[in-house]
Amino acid sequence: MRKFCIAGPVNSADHYYVPGRLNEKEIKELIEDKKYFILHAPRQSGKTTAILNFTKNLNTDNMYTALYVNIEGGQALRGNIEKALPVILQEFATRVREQLPEQTAFFEIFENLKKEAVPAGSLLTTLLSRWCAQSEKPIVLFIDEIDCLVDDTLISVLRQLRAGYDKRPKNFPQSLCLIGVRDVRDYMIWSDIEQKSILGGSAFNIKSKSLVIADFTIEQTKELLSQHTKETGQKFTDDAIAYVFEQTQGQPWLTNALAYQACFEDVTDRSITITKEILEKAREILIKRQDTHLDVLINRLNEPRVCAVIDAIINGTSERPSATDDDFKYVQDLGLIKISPTNMWISNPIYKEILPRALSDKFQKYMGGRSVDYVKTDGKLDMHKLMEKFSEFFRQNADIWLQESNYVESGPHLIFFAFLQRIINGGGTIHREYALGRGRVDLLVLWQGINNKKQRIVIELKIWRGEKALEEGLMQTAGYMDISDATEGHLVIFYRKPGKSWSEKVYHRIETFNGKTIDVWGM
Repeated sequence: MRKFCIAGPVNSADHYYVPGRLNEKEIKELIEDKKYFILHAPRQSGKTTAILNFTKNLNTDNMYTALYVNIEGGQALRGNIEKALPVILQEFATRVREQLPEQTAFFEIFENLKKEAVPAGSLLTTLLSRWCAQSEKPIVLFIDEIDCLVDDTLISVLRQLRAGYDKRPKNFPQSLCLIGVRDVRDYMIWSDIEQKSILGGSAFNIKSKSLVIADFTIEQTKELLSQHTKETGQKFTDDAIAYVFEQTQGQPWLTNALAYQACFEDVTDRSITITKEILEKAREILIKRQDTHLDVLINRLNEPRVCAVIDAIINGTSERPSATDDDFKYVQDLGLIKISPTNMWISNPIYKEILPRALSDKFQKYMGGRSVDYVKTDGKLDMHKLMEKFSEFFRQNADIWLQESNYVESGPHLIFFAFLQRIINGGGTIHREYALGRGRVDLLVLWQGINNKKQRIVIELKIWRGEKALEEGLMQTAGYMDISDATEGHLVIFYRKPGKSWSEKVYHRIETFNGKTIDVWGM
């Protein structure tokens, strides 16, 4: 039985597989034109799977000798060129033996090279030059995990590939593709030898094009799920299929992981149709479990460049000069955000839920309180009591906690997320809406009371940036209440600028806007 792939490259014999994700026509044209190019996409997006299949097909066409090689092994040697380059060359030999066993000339060249005193800074150039000179067909090379290499090792590999560029196709690969998470132009590489930072674009200035492998479309998502139905008979409702795409936005690992959790962990009886409700539970399990894919993303949140961008997005307004255009592009390449000409936002609803939870987790650990403390006798959530308690807590702890946080602008939001999450976990769910340029965070709390009576509570978070903050906040809260069919609404305004005492900042009053009654809380 094939399954959804949640680790490593897809093997179509073992896993459901969606073909056709590469623009093969474009890549073949680049190869024919003797171009060196980049393929980049976030981790676990299907790059390796697609390129392995493309390499195999290219060799079947018999026009080129194509080789895929993963050089991640060189990462452990850091910037030690003398030790790293032999490891990388050994990986070349291993891959040739696996993919091109008929290439006996390569092995002779490789063995002879080990006996010669070739400097490490010329090993790769020498190997490729000699191999291409002996080859009957032009060689096409795909080098994966290029950005796993660091420091002088990465600089050396890039420069050695550049050094042979003018000798192609007879004495160097006709075409070459570097594969990684980021575009080579974004590499900032520290050289111990030169005692300065080197831009990847300058070390490899022969790139003709950068390609990106896209996430699944809705049609490809349907195709993936339909393979499970064809092989097992287990169906998905239309709402379930739409929910998978809505929550993952086609991110390949998330799509597979969500479906795997639902179909191979939660509901193994194939006569039971997978519904949206089943997938909602699977989503929550994924978020709480934080598998390796999610854990790696969370670890990125402490990087200064990532911090500056995510801080601005959660806050809704870019107030940090450290968040440059290059920083936003870098975080986009990691797969954390998406960018349009007018806006930037977290890539998908699952990431949108995971990031604030991860960032507020350190606050949540030190907070007391249980959901039962805020539930009335009729089962309803007592939001006034909850907000009063948070106001007291924020006044006592905010200054100290915000001083310790890297997330300066969005710190108040994160403290509120932590407090709310701890309480709502006992019997409700939280839906978050935030993006750069919104100027606020929209929260919708869904609470299941007694006799199936649901509360739909809107909470709007804003930073005070002038007298218009209250008017804008009331308008936004009323609008979101209307859209969400809310039973009550709360507007929280955080005063961050110095000059106001806590007695001036902390207040609660009732306002009415467009027929909506809104509780306004100053913090």
